[in-house]
Amino acid sequence: MKILILFAHPAFHKSRVNKILTNGIDESENITFHDLYQEYPELDIDVKREQDLLNKHDVIVFHFPLFWYSTPSILKEWQDLVLEHGWAFGSKGNALKDKLFLCLVTAGGPQKAYNVGDFHNHTINQLLSPLRQTAVLCKMKPLPPFVVYGTHAIEKDEVLRHKEDLFYFLDQLINNQINGEILENFEYLNDFIAKQN
Repeated sequence: MKILILFAHPAFHKSRVNKILTNGIDESENITFHDLYQEYPELDIDVKREQDLLNKHDVIVFHFPLFWYSTPSILKEWQDLVLEHGWAFGSKGNALKDKLFLCLVTAGGPQKAYNVGDFHNHTINQLLSPLRQTAVLCKMKPLPPFVVYGTHAIEKDEVLRHKEDLFYFLDQLINNQINGEILENFEYLNDFIAKQN
Protein backbone atom coordinates (compact mmCIF):
# COMPACT_ATOMS: atom_id res chain seq x y z
CA MET A 1 0.00 0.00 0.00
CA LYS A 2 1.26 3.47 -0.92
CA ILE A 3 0.47 6.29 1.53
CA LEU A 4 0.18 9.99 0.66
CA ILE A 5 0.39 12.34 3.63
CA LEU A 6 -0.99 15.78 2.81
CA PHE A 7 0.55 17.89 5.56
CA ALA A 8 -0.77 21.38 6.31
CA HIS A 9 0.77 23.54 9.04
CA PRO A 10 1.05 27.29 8.39
CA ALA A 11 3.61 27.76 11.19
CA PHE A 12 5.55 24.51 11.03
CA HIS A 13 8.77 26.29 12.04
CA LYS A 14 7.14 27.02 15.43
CA SER A 15 5.71 23.55 15.88
CA ARG A 16 7.12 21.28 18.55
CA VAL A 17 4.79 18.29 18.37
CA ASN A 18 4.37 18.02 14.60
CA LYS A 19 8.12 18.33 14.06
CA ILE A 20 8.59 15.24 16.19
CA LEU A 21 5.68 13.35 14.62
CA THR A 22 6.87 13.98 11.07
CA ASN A 23 10.60 13.47 11.59
CA GLY A 24 11.58 10.42 9.54
CA ILE A 25 8.05 9.74 8.33
CA ASP A 26 9.11 9.82 4.68
CA GLU A 27 11.97 7.36 5.06
CA SER A 28 9.74 4.55 3.79
CA GLU A 29 9.61 4.28 0.01
CA ASN A 30 5.88 3.63 0.43
CA ILE A 31 5.14 6.98 2.08
CA THR A 32 5.04 10.33 0.30
CA PHE A 33 5.15 13.27 2.72
CA HIS A 34 3.71 16.27 0.90
CA ASP A 35 3.95 19.58 2.79
CA LEU A 36 1.34 21.79 1.11
CA TYR A 37 2.54 25.11 2.58
CA GLN A 38 6.10 24.33 1.51
CA GLU A 39 5.01 23.30 -1.99
CA TYR A 40 2.57 26.17 -2.48
CA PRO A 41 3.65 29.22 -0.46
CA GLU A 42 1.48 31.41 -2.73
CA LEU A 43 -1.44 28.94 -2.54
CA ASP A 44 -1.15 28.36 -6.31
CA ILE A 45 -2.09 24.69 -6.14
CA ASP A 46 -1.23 22.60 -9.21
CA VAL A 47 -4.44 20.59 -9.60
CA LYS A 48 -3.12 18.15 -12.20
CA ARG A 49 -0.02 17.41 -10.13
CA GLU A 50 -2.12 16.82 -7.02
CA GLN A 51 -4.50 14.52 -8.87
CA ASP A 52 -1.54 12.56 -10.26
CA LEU A 53 -0.22 12.14 -6.71
CA LEU A 54 -3.60 10.90 -5.51
CA ASN A 55 -3.78 8.41 -8.39
CA LYS A 56 -0.44 6.89 -7.33
CA HIS A 57 -1.43 6.20 -3.72
CA ASP A 58 -3.82 3.86 -1.94
CA VAL A 59 -4.14 5.72 1.37
CA ILE A 60 -4.78 9.46 1.67
CA VAL A 61 -3.91 11.14 4.98
CA PHE A 62 -4.80 14.70 5.97
CA HIS A 63 -2.25 15.66 8.64
CA PHE A 64 -2.89 19.00 10.31
CA PRO A 65 -3.22 20.89 13.59
CA LEU A 66 -6.82 21.71 14.46
CA PHE A 67 -7.34 25.42 13.72
CA TRP A 68 -10.65 26.98 14.76
CA TYR A 69 -12.30 23.55 14.76
CA SER A 70 -11.22 22.88 11.19
CA THR A 71 -8.24 22.48 8.90
CA PRO A 72 -5.68 25.17 8.06
CA SER A 73 -6.86 27.18 5.04
CA ILE A 74 -4.63 25.57 2.41
CA LEU A 75 -6.22 22.18 3.00
CA LYS A 76 -9.67 23.65 2.33
CA GLU A 77 -8.29 25.34 -0.81
CA TRP A 78 -6.78 22.02 -1.85
CA GLN A 79 -10.16 20.29 -1.50
CA ASP A 80 -11.98 23.04 -3.39
CA LEU A 81 -9.61 22.83 -6.37
CA VAL A 82 -8.37 19.23 -6.52
CA LEU A 83 -11.54 17.26 -5.78
CA GLU A 84 -13.22 18.11 -9.07
CA HIS A 85 -16.66 16.93 -10.11
CA GLY A 86 -16.35 14.19 -12.68
CA TRP A 87 -12.95 13.22 -11.32
CA ALA A 88 -13.31 12.82 -7.54
CA PHE A 89 -17.09 12.64 -7.26
CA GLY A 90 -20.24 12.52 -9.33
CA SER A 91 -21.51 9.66 -11.46
CA LYS A 92 -18.23 9.51 -13.42
CA GLY A 93 -15.93 10.65 -10.63
CA ASN A 94 -14.29 7.42 -9.52
CA ALA A 95 -10.60 8.36 -9.28
CA LEU A 96 -10.53 7.97 -5.50
CA LYS A 97 -12.90 5.01 -5.23
CA ASP A 98 -11.94 2.50 -2.51
CA LYS A 99 -8.86 4.44 -1.38
CA LEU A 100 -8.50 4.64 2.39
CA PHE A 101 -8.78 8.06 4.03
CA LEU A 102 -7.82 9.22 7.48
CA CYS A 103 -7.11 12.37 9.46
CA LEU A 104 -4.01 12.74 11.61
CA VAL A 105 -4.80 15.64 13.92
CA THR A 106 -3.03 17.53 16.69
CA ALA A 107 -5.16 19.53 19.11
CA GLY A 108 -3.96 22.05 21.67
CA GLY A 109 -6.54 21.22 24.32
CA PRO A 110 -6.73 18.10 26.48
CA GLN A 111 -8.89 15.17 25.40
CA LYS A 112 -11.45 15.85 28.13
CA ALA A 113 -12.16 19.29 26.63
CA TYR A 114 -13.40 17.68 23.39
CA ASN A 115 -16.65 16.21 24.66
CA VAL A 116 -20.26 17.30 24.54
CA GLY A 117 -20.86 19.39 27.65
CA ASP A 118 -17.19 20.19 28.17
CA PHE A 119 -15.13 23.18 27.03
CA HIS A 120 -15.39 22.68 23.24
CA ASN A 121 -18.80 20.95 23.43
CA HIS A 122 -17.93 18.65 20.51
CA THR A 123 -15.82 15.57 20.00
CA ILE A 124 -13.01 15.60 17.46
CA ASN A 125 -15.03 13.14 15.38
CA GLN A 126 -17.95 15.58 15.29
CA LEU A 127 -15.62 18.39 14.20
CA LEU A 128 -14.11 16.19 11.49
CA SER A 129 -17.47 15.04 10.10
CA PRO A 130 -17.26 17.32 6.98
CA LEU A 131 -13.95 15.69 6.03
CA ARG A 132 -15.33 12.21 6.62
CA GLN A 133 -18.38 13.01 4.49
CA THR A 134 -16.13 14.45 1.76
CA ALA A 135 -14.27 11.14 1.70
CA VAL A 136 -17.56 9.24 1.48
CA LEU A 137 -18.79 11.47 -1.36
CA CYS A 138 -15.53 10.72 -3.19
CA LYS A 139 -16.18 6.98 -2.66
CA MET A 140 -13.22 6.60 -0.31
CA LYS A 141 -13.26 4.46 2.81
CA PRO A 142 -12.76 6.69 5.88
CA LEU A 143 -10.87 5.32 8.86
CA PRO A 144 -11.12 6.68 12.41
CA PRO A 145 -8.80 9.64 13.07
CA PHE A 146 -5.47 9.52 14.88
CA VAL A 147 -5.45 12.36 17.42
CA VAL A 148 -2.72 13.82 19.61
CA TYR A 149 -4.31 16.01 22.30
CA GLY A 150 -2.87 18.60 24.66
CA THR A 151 -0.08 19.77 22.39
CA HIS A 152 0.39 23.02 24.32
CA ALA A 153 1.56 21.13 27.40
CA ILE A 154 2.47 17.62 26.26
CA GLU A 155 5.86 16.20 27.32
CA LYS A 156 8.33 15.04 24.68
CA ASP A 157 8.24 11.43 25.93
CA GLU A 158 4.49 11.30 25.33
CA VAL A 159 4.86 12.76 21.83
CA LEU A 160 7.44 10.07 21.08
CA ARG A 161 4.99 7.40 22.25
CA HIS A 162 2.37 8.80 19.88
CA LYS A 163 4.94 8.82 17.09
CA GLU A 164 5.80 5.18 17.77
CA ASP A 165 2.10 4.26 17.63
CA LEU A 166 1.62 6.23 14.42
CA PHE A 167 4.61 4.65 12.68
CA TYR A 168 3.44 1.20 13.82
CA PHE A 169 0.02 1.80 12.28
CA LEU A 170 1.44 3.21 9.03
CA ASP A 171 3.66 0.13 8.73
CA GLN A 172 0.60 -2.09 9.16
CA LEU A 173 -1.18 -0.13 6.42
CA ILE A 174 1.79 -0.45 4.07
CA ASN A 175 1.86 -4.20 4.61
CA ASN A 176 -1.91 -4.48 4.18
CA GLN A 177 -2.38 -5.87 7.71
CA ILE A 178 -5.36 -3.69 8.64
CA ASN A 179 -8.90 -5.05 8.75
CA GLY A 180 -11.19 -2.13 7.95
CA GLU A 181 -14.20 -3.87 9.44
CA ILE A 182 -12.49 -4.13 12.83
CA LEU A 183 -11.51 -0.46 12.70
CA GLU A 184 -15.19 0.50 12.39
CA ASN A 185 -15.57 -0.52 16.05
CA PHE A 186 -13.18 2.23 17.19
CA GLU A 187 -13.85 5.95 17.49
CA TYR A 188 -10.14 6.79 17.28
CA LEU A 189 -7.18 4.94 15.78
CA ASN A 190 -5.31 5.59 19.02
CA ASP A 191 -7.68 3.19 20.79
CA PHE A 192 -7.22 0.50 18.14
CA ILE A 193 -3.42 0.79 18.33
CA ALA A 194 -3.46 0.68 22.14
CA LYS A 195 -5.39 -2.58 21.96
CA GLN A 196 -2.78 -4.05 19.59
CA ASN A 197 0.16 -3.26 21.88
